[in-house]
Amino acid sequence: MIHPTAIVDSKAELDTDVEVGPYSVIKGDVVIGSGTKIGSHVTIDEYVNIGRSCMIFQYASIGAIPQDLKFKGEKTYLKIGQGTVVREFTTLNRGTGLGGGVTEVGENNLLMAYVHIAHDCIIGRNVILANNTQLSGHVTIGDYANIAGFVGVQQFVRIGAYAYVGGKSAVGKDIPPYVIVSGDRAKLFGLNSVGLKRNGFSENTISKLKKSYRIVFRIGLTMNEAIERVKAEVDQIPEVVKFIDFLKTAQRGITR
Repeated sequence: MIHPTAIVDSKAELDTDVEVGPYSVIKGDVVIGSGTKIGSHVTIDEYVNIGRSCMIFQYASIGAIPQDLKFKGEKTYLKIGQGTVVREFTTLNRGTGLGGGVTEVGENNLLMAYVHIAHDCIIGRNVILANNTQLSGHVTIGDYANIAGFVGVQQFVRIGAYAYVGGKSAVGKDIPPYVIVSGDRAKLFGLNSVGLKRNGFSENTISKLKKSYRIVFRIGLTMNEAIERVKAEVDQIPEVVKFIDFLKTAQRGITR
């Protein structure tokens, strides 16, 4: 159902059961999947693809052009995966030509009120971004990461899967998967053991991740030395391999 006061461009492709609330504006070259509900006073700009069964709450801004001086009006995109919830006053910008051309938000994410996702960010699935989380351009967040309120993340930073970032943190370096960080500036506070248990990780897996964490961050080795020691002393289960691979590919340094 499309409310009579909504403005929907004739080029927009909405599934037959999409709901659009009062005074919302949907521009051309937009695709919205089945079961998605658009609240009142929402603006969806062009080149946006929204998956099935999403909920976009009132006053959200979806797909506006990037806040980036390098952007010159090129055709870029925003993609939102199925089942994602976008709460009030959230802003999601399209990508830039130099940054890959796509901002992507995966499936089943919760973006709480006043979240900002800038150009060329890549967000995994089942991610929680709490109120007023602000992501600069080119940020990558892994699956099942949980970012508390009022967190600011600098450009090009990566946050690993299943990481937890405490409220009011300022994040300027990469955060490995499976860990807890907090503070201004963000610092490590150990493995995210509670989060891992809640997500079904076995005691054996958590134990091996704890050992890897201690080797890397608690005994004073250089990063290269620590990585080699983890390879030698810890079973290379997939989670340990992912942890080490993340450390090896860091470009902005690792949060410690």
